[in-house]
Amino acid sequence: MTRVVADISTSIDGFVGGPNDSRENPLGDGGERLHEWVYELDSWRTAHGLEGGKTGRDDEVLAESNENIGAVVMGRRMFDNGEGPWEADPYEGHWGENPPFGVPVFVLTNHSREPLEMKGGTTFTFVTDGIESAVERATEAAGDGDISIAGGGSTIRQCLEAGLLDELEIHLVPVLLGDGIRLFERSDTDGIDLERTRVIDSAGVTHIRFHVDP
Repeated sequence: MTRVVADISTSIDGFVGGPNDSRENPLGDGGERLHEWVYELDSWRTAHGLEGGKTGRDDEVLAESNENIGAVVMGRRMFDNGEGPWEADPYEGHWGENPPFGVPVFVLTNHSREPLEMKGGTTFTFVTDGIESAVERATEAAGDGDISIAGGGSTIRQCLEAGLLDELEIHLVPVLLGDGIRLFERSDTDGIDLERTRVIDSAGVTHIRFHVDP
């Protein structure tokens, strides 16, 4: 059965990106610190066409998060840190001509754009009619695979508040960013119950997995 899952690195004070994010500074000031635990891992390096890398429990967690993913949903700001209309010669995302996804990717946006087919099996499709539509289209594209809600924080929140998310894994990094993009904001929901199903601790990060109660 297809699951809708999300995993994201988060600071102790609840930020998933630093302030002043831009196309040239996609994670915001200090945001790279949230992902330092990833960059030397074997599974991350392999996905980005690099050789070598560390193995061990953190690498196993990261590799597991990418298993059986049949489609991805992400927000416009994760794609290019933009918000307004597309440019005449629109940007093709942060990942170059061969993105590491290798599956269909559905980008939430307020501005229509033709699908963007890249090397390696990644096609970006731009969805203008909301999170429910994006997840529905991703489910159709994924076949027997799972749906990864890749981020950013707003997209994960929308999916969670719409009752579409089955599992959330937070990679809690021992950093205080002080400002930036929050994972959670004030919400109009009546409250959402999460069941903690796993905790794995290492020197640079703590992985906490939650099942989202229906």
